[in-house]
Amino acid sequence: MAKRAPEPEKRPGFFSQIRSLFRFTREVYGWLPWAQIAIIVGGVLLGLILGLLLGQAGVLPMILWGFTGLMFGILGAMILMTRLSTTAMYKKIDGMPGATGHVLSTSLGRSWTAGDTPVGINPKTQEAVYRAVGRGGIVIVGEGTRGRLTRLVNEERTKAQRVAHGVPVTVLYVGHGDGDVAIADLAKTIKKLPKAIDKATQAAVIRRIDSVSQSLSSLPIPKGIDPTKVRGQRPR
Repeated sequence: MAKRAPEPEKRPGFFSQIRSLFRFTREVYGWLPWAQIAIIVGGVLLGLILGLLLGQAGVLPMILWGFTGLMFGILGAMILMTRLSTTAMYKKIDGMPGATGHVLSTSLGRSWTAGDTPVGINPKTQEAVYRAVGRGGIVIVGEGTRGRLTRLVNEERTKAQRVAHGVPVTVLYVGHGDGDVAIADLAKTIKKLPKAIDKATQAAVIRRIDSVSQSLSSLPIPKGIDPTKVRGQRPR
C-alpha cells in the first residue's frame, strides 16, 4: 500500500498572525491596547468632525464619515503595533547569545550576505564573531565582552584581508559600552557603510571566504534565541 504524502504544514491565518503580533508586543508595551483604542476613537471623531466641517450633517453622511474614520483609526492602530513589535523584538533579544546572528540573517536585506551561525566562537564563554559581506565590504561583528573577543576578531580580520586583498574590513562590537553598537542599530549601521565593491567582486569575495572558512559544525552554537518565539509574526 502506497504511503500517503505528508500533509503540508498549515500556516497561521491572517487574524492568527495579528493576534500573535499583538500578544508579543503587549508583553513589552503594556499600554499598547489603550493606545490603539485611543487611535481608533480619535479616527472616528476625526471623521465625524470632517463631516460636520464639510456641511454633511445628515444621519447617513455622518455614519459614512464615522465609518471612514474608523477604518483610518484601525489602520493607524495596526501601524503602531507593527512599529512597536520591531522595537519589542530588539528589547527582548538584547544581550542574548545569538542575537547578532538573528539580526544579520533577517534584517540586512538582499544586498548583504550573512548567516545566523557564527564564524568564530569561544565554546566556554559563548563570545562569538559573525561576518557579513556586501557592497560596503566585509563586516566582522563581535558579540560578547570586547576584551575576550580580541583574538577571535583578529583571526577573522586577518583571514578576510588575506583572501580579499583591497576590500575594506569593518569591525563592529555589539553592546552598550563606548564605541559599541546597540543591537537595535546594528543593521542600520551596516547598511550605512559606503559602497566599496561591485556585485561581481562581492560574489568573488564570498566564494573565497567560504573556501577557507573553518567548519564550526562540531562547536556548540550560542543558544537562547528562537526567532519563532522572540519575534512576533508579521501579518501578510
